[in-house]
Amino acid sequence: MNQAVNPNAPVTGLILSGGGARAAYQVGVLSAIADLLPDPASNPFPVIVGTSAGAINAVGLACGALHFSEAVRRLTAVWQGFHCHQVYRTDWPGVLRQAGRFIGHSLFGLGGDAPAALLDNSPLRELLGRELDFTGIHAAVARRKLRAVAVSAFGYDSGQSVSFYQGRATIDPWFRHRRVGVPTRLNLEHLMASTAIPLIFPPVKVNREYFGDGAVRQLAPISPVLHLGATRVLVVGVSGNPVAGAPQPEVVRSKSTRSPSLAQISGHMLNSTFIDSLEGDIELLERLNHMSRLVPSGLHPRGLGLKPVEVLVIAPSQPLDQIAARHRHELPKSLRLFLRGPGATKASGAGVLSYLLFESGYCSELIELGYQDAMAQKTALMSFLGLESLAPAPLVVSE
Repeated sequence: MNQAVNPNAPVTGLILSGGGARAAYQVGVLSAIADLLPDPASNPFPVIVGTSAGAINAVGLACGALHFSEAVRRLTAVWQGFHCHQVYRTDWPGVLRQAGRFIGHSLFGLGGDAPAALLDNSPLRELLGRELDFTGIHAAVARRKLRAVAVSAFGYDSGQSVSFYQGRATIDPWFRHRRVGVPTRLNLEHLMASTAIPLIFPPVKVNREYFGDGAVRQLAPISPVLHLGATRVLVVGVSGNPVAGAPQPEVVRSKSTRSPSLAQISGHMLNSTFIDSLEGDIELLERLNHMSRLVPSGLHPRGLGLKPVEVLVIAPSQPLDQIAARHRHELPKSLRLFLRGPGATKASGAGVLSYLLFESGYCSELIELGYQDAMAQKTALMSFLGLESLAPAPLVVSE
């Protein structure tokens, strides 16, 4: 399948949302797609957009877009071998020093203008610097195996959601209310900025402004992939919420009279940041698609902007916070003590844990879940990606 060569073929976009360690689920979905491809080297996603930890996966795919399955294999190896100390400092001196800096900076104004956060993510910078070859993006674009890749970040001064993208010169930047698209040569700074969860990881300065996690105030998460030229979109979410039309589980109301813990409150805030806006944008797009089908075809050329966009969503079939709770013993001792007070090591606070538990047992279970969920939608996936017509003809053996 070579969508770049055939101008009439739909341009498939991939959206990888943010979610910290939850993004391991996306790698499982990508592994299933790689197994379904007739040509393992072919890149089925000319447009790739990622946010936060999803940006790491997006850039990993883009850097290896000349051989899709190999890029997925490299991502899988990294996530399956993950440990928290590869993402942030977990040693006692590192944890205590970072906590002291955060308290001193936040409460007493000590430390000047140096960015402060709860965790020191310098190990992540070192890991990404070793694993990613950003020159692969230019090579893939030059050989027309990739149209564009983008990572989103939030500007603390401007209050804008900025999509830094690298792609073909024919793609124009865009300017909308509090969201812009900026062409650039992507590098490690853009990626670190997109993954800088507020308060947890320090903001990153790109050009003249400090940036943080791209999920913050991301009003229209699907918009960048459409601006970059996608005409159909695969969204790999990390929420675990049922999709529209799926049977809803019975709501069990807790009888506990205890006030919510800090971790429980933080978990809901993280969900609101990383998940709710994407789900709302998907619902809005589905409504617009329904509206466009009601408009006579003769009116579409008049610039009404109602051309339908095919969307396929793959999301966890199991609650990820419950999976994180089963693996909470994998958390390093220093972090366990650090997070015990806020309640993150309890079942009620596992929502926070599901974002921070970069450990191989938890990540491997999410990868397997992603693979199984994608294969459960094998027919829909193959139809969406146009793989049915490309499947090899069955071998007929004459007797």
